[in-house]
Amino acid sequence: MSLVRSVGMEDKLRQWLQARFADEIVREYIFCDQQSFYIKPEALLSICQAMVADPELDVRYLADITSSDWLGQEEEMGGRFEVIYNFYSLTHKYRFFFRAMLPADQPEIDSLTPLFNSANWMEREAWDLMGISFTGHPDLTRILTPDDMEGHPLRKDFPLTYEVPQFSWNKDDPPEVIR
Repeated sequence: MSLVRSVGMEDKLRQWLQARFADEIVREYIFCDQQSFYIKPEALLSICQAMVADPELDVRYLADITSSDWLGQEEEMGGRFEVIYNFYSLTHKYRFFFRAMLPADQPEIDSLTPLFNSANWMEREAWDLMGISFTGHPDLTRILTPDDMEGHPLRKDFPLTYEVPQFSWNKDDPPEVIR
């Protein structure tokens, strides 16, 4: 399988964004032949709504949502948290990314669940592990950690506890000794 990017789709997407959302695009970034657009967080939902509605682009697949914590790094100057959306056009066989930087004090961005069913669990995972809140999400509850856990374990300032968490299936077992 070739990793050669579709230059036609790359240009089409760039022109489409510039024509409709020029003020909402912070910058374009290409790394390892993968096209990314840093966007203003408040523009995410409107950009995605227009993108899904456009038959020329035919972007109907949200493959992944992930995030990074840039605490203590140079990248933190744009916002401590980065949310990365991995989109794919099946028609054009083209993958690209939207990225948004969020502040440390209120890492919040609109939910994409009204547009993509797949966003539901991916947003819950990002909230549970990184503490990023998705406005308008129908059920933003923990998905991987215990319900009573305090904090978000993938944050760089989360304390290392060296403790085995108790889940419902092992709550009556004696705690393990960690050496």
